[in-house]
Amino acid sequence: MLLRIKHGLARFVTAAGLLLALASAAHAAPERRKVIIDDDGFGLMQVMLLSAPDVEVLGLTTVSGNAWANRVTAQALRGLEWIGRTDVPVVAGATFPLLNSEVATERWEQTHGPLVFKGAFMKRWVEDTQQTPPPYHGPFDAVDLPGGNPKTHATDEIAANFLIRMVHKYPGQITIVACGPMTNLALAQRLDPAFAGLAKELVYMGGSLAPRQVLNNRAAADFAREFVNNPRREFNIRFDPEAASIMARSPWRKITMVPVDPSTATQLSPALIARLGQAARTGVDRFIKQLEPGFPLWDEIAAAVWLDPAIVKTQRRMWIDFESQQGAGYGDTLSWDEAYHPGLGEQAQDVVLAIDVPKMETMLARLVGK
Repeated sequence: MLLRIKHGLARFVTAAGLLLALASAAHAAPERRKVIIDDDGFGLMQVMLLSAPDVEVLGLTTVSGNAWANRVTAQALRGLEWIGRTDVPVVAGATFPLLNSEVATERWEQTHGPLVFKGAFMKRWVEDTQQTPPPYHGPFDAVDLPGGNPKTHATDEIAANFLIRMVHKYPGQITIVACGPMTNLALAQRLDPAFAGLAKELVYMGGSLAPRQVLNNRAAADFAREFVNNPRREFNIRFDPEAASIMARSPWRKITMVPVDPSTATQLSPALIARLGQAARTGVDRFIKQLEPGFPLWDEIAAAVWLDPAIVKTQRRMWIDFESQQGAGYGDTLSWDEAYHPGLGEQAQDVVLAIDVPKMETMLARLVGK
């Protein structure tokens, strides 16, 4: 009799333990979404993704674009220091585009006219512009950031190798959010043909279809110069068109494209900066204070549509590639509907055309305050 009681008690304890374990698993926090940020700067987009509670940022990979890669790397390191996230590795990426160069760009302009914005290649604005003239540096000039340089350092790894290593470590789990030129992604794909297919998805800011000026102010008009006469030209792609074409032809499981088009309804206005400054937590408030007003929220849209797809108001599925022949349309966006694409490797992409701007601004205020 005593033996039967002991066995019954053991079965009860075992069953009770199993129920407790199942209950704990049911209430456990869901696994955070993994992301790598590939970019040519450090801004609100990075703060958004680093602040989202359900997101694990595996690393920041840097690339030349708005500035040279050594300066971008320093900006990323200092940005992470300011917001208290030095646990996230920064991995330096490509200094030069695959084929394009500063000299080649200047030679192209002699035939086809000046570009509105050239990023690291740029010495001055062509016309009077409200935004601060970009400082010019060489690719290997010593970095001396306004406000001080970072105390932390980038890893010893190369960005393309880091990207490859991470997608092999977490196959089918990593989103890559790319908001600069696509050089690192192209290098990774050429080094490892399995790279794109091992990522969960790609979300990128780049390209342009048919943007129109939406906001009626000086800054919006200045930025509209980029697409008034050349609606298919956009800087991230134009800086390294060959890399962009490789990216567009790579076998990603899913691609979300954020072209210039939805950004024309957005602006980092003084009022929005003040709102974010009031909401910001310690560390992030310092970062927000140094933001220059007037810029569209290009990269922030890419982060927002990934964090909450409900923010998208208009989206269209298209097949996308980019012009890599060095004529007048070098770097222009090419797009087709399904029945018309040439079938040369271009992939179907979900193209974001319009977003809920107030909803995105609310998201920004919430995330900087966490």
